[in-house]
Amino acid sequence: MHDTSVLYHAIDKDKLTFPHPPKGKYYLVDAGYPNRFGYLAPYKGERYHVPDFHRGVPPTTPVEKLNRIHSSKRNVIECGFGVLKMKWQILLKMPKYSIETQKMIVAACMTLHNYIRAHDREDIHFQRFDRDPDYVPEIPDRYKRYVVPPGASDSSTPEANGADMDDFRDELATAIALGW
Repeated sequence: MHDTSVLYHAIDKDKLTFPHPPKGKYYLVDAGYPNRFGYLAPYKGERYHVPDFHRGVPPTTPVEKLNRIHSSKRNVIECGFGVLKMKWQILLKMPKYSIETQKMIVAACMTLHNYIRAHDREDIHFQRFDRDPDYVPEIPDRYKRYVVPPGASDSSTPEANGADMDDFRDELATAIALGW
């Protein structure tokens, strides 16, 4: 299921588990999401991924500069999730437990992750991630095959952007360009 579908389901069905960001805060979301209040999406149709900037000309426009920073921050988040999934492989292919049990499994993995991170400086997974900030663990082939539920979509959402968040993104891009 596309991330957008999961997010909308989480917001609609379980507001206490996945709260909307408070005013003035936002989640970084990928280009598949609409740019809406509380959810900052990159500019679509522009260079975005970190390797695009490493291989080519540095970002020159405010839009490219914002996209580069956005991509860099999202890359850290994605790497973090990758490390979690490699360390706690139950997260790669969650067994068919109730949603309540699944939440407890995720919380337990996060708790163990944080405990090890705080108390075991010799952990091989964290050492590798610390040495190479671009390290993204490989997902084993046995976990790459999954069944897509009927009606699921893997494309961008048809939802429109919010004008206020588009204005905020434009102002942020301009501020970044002036201070770059």
